[in-house]
Amino acid sequence: MKFIVSSTYLLKQLQVLGGVINNSNTLPILDNFLFDLKESKLTVSASDLETTMSTVLEVDSDSEGTIAVPARLLLDTLKTFPEQPLTFVVEDNNTVEISSNHGKYALAYADGAEFPKAVEVSNPSSTTLLGDILATAINKTIFAAGNDDLRPVMSGVFFQFSPENLTFVATDAHKLVKYQRQDVTASQVAEFIMPKKPLTLLKGILAGSESEVTIEYNDSNAKFYFDNTELVCRLIDGKYPNYEAVIPKENPNKLTIARNQFLSSVRRVSIFSNKTTHQIRLKIAGAELNISAEDVDYSNKAEERLSCSYQGDDMQIGFNSRFLLEMLNNLSSDEVSLEMSLPNRAGILTPIDGLDEGEHVTMLVMPVMLNN
Repeated sequence: MKFIVSSTYLLKQLQVLGGVINNSNTLPILDNFLFDLKESKLTVSASDLETTMSTVLEVDSDSEGTIAVPARLLLDTLKTFPEQPLTFVVEDNNTVEISSNHGKYALAYADGAEFPKAVEVSNPSSTTLLGDILATAINKTIFAAGNDDLRPVMSGVFFQFSPENLTFVATDAHKLVKYQRQDVTASQVAEFIMPKKPLTLLKGILAGSESEVTIEYNDSNAKFYFDNTELVCRLIDGKYPNYEAVIPKENPNKLTIARNQFLSSVRRVSIFSNKTTHQIRLKIAGAELNISAEDVDYSNKAEERLSCSYQGDDMQIGFNSRFLLEMLNNLSSDEVSLEMSLPNRAGILTPIDGLDEGEHVTMLVMPVMLNN
């Protein structure tokens, strides 16, 4: 088995796949890349048993074979090369020899047959959408997903497909984000919960991508195809909570404000808030928003006044500033609206501008009780 490939081309592909490999694996074979060569097509795979990702590379070769090569060692070696062709030759003594312009490097390989096979997605449904749209949907929602091992369904992003639209939801019970696209649809109704890790990988690869992504899914697995890459992952098992029930429908009090101004004000005031509750108080009267925070233990306090446009009754509501900052940071609009009903009901944050046709973002943040 022998092939020739460009060093930078190989490194670029392997760095993407390297994201799949865990730092500590129970099975030693998972610390390797699987190289599967069929003449000029080299398929490289990486897996952590839950997620398997593979890419097809064009190489110069007329042989066949499969080997498992140590990932860390290969990546560290490739990072040091300038652009040049590298020749990989599998020797008889269980090593693979890499020849560059200046030297030779031999590394031990494992038998490719030991590498776990990717799961086949049996009788799947499928949907196709633009890579950039998927990356945006992941980006807008993934930060709101929880990290609680006791509630695994909330640690992923809920994909809800229908012939009318595609909806992506994430929540950790304190904040919730619902991202909807009306301009992309699926042939039939389907819903599944995707884990965070494969989504983080997809987000990195697909940002700004013009290529089409095909998603195939059944009850237990999902598969993403694009360009020469495919990613298969196991879905999170369980029923997603009924998120529509927690989004308040009647919100008579509506505040509209410049996002950057609101963001920097909350960021400044939150420095003075209690270090465990991160509580800030919003007091709205007429066209004035008063943002304040106090840390009684250390006698620190801050207060700022902003002008805004507001329809509704004068009110006071408390929020955890960390959640508010995360949401405001994630939006890219110039202006945002915050809709509220009562101080103990969730506030709804939505961008007013900067969205594509058919794109909707709803962010929900739970209030905290104010200690007057």
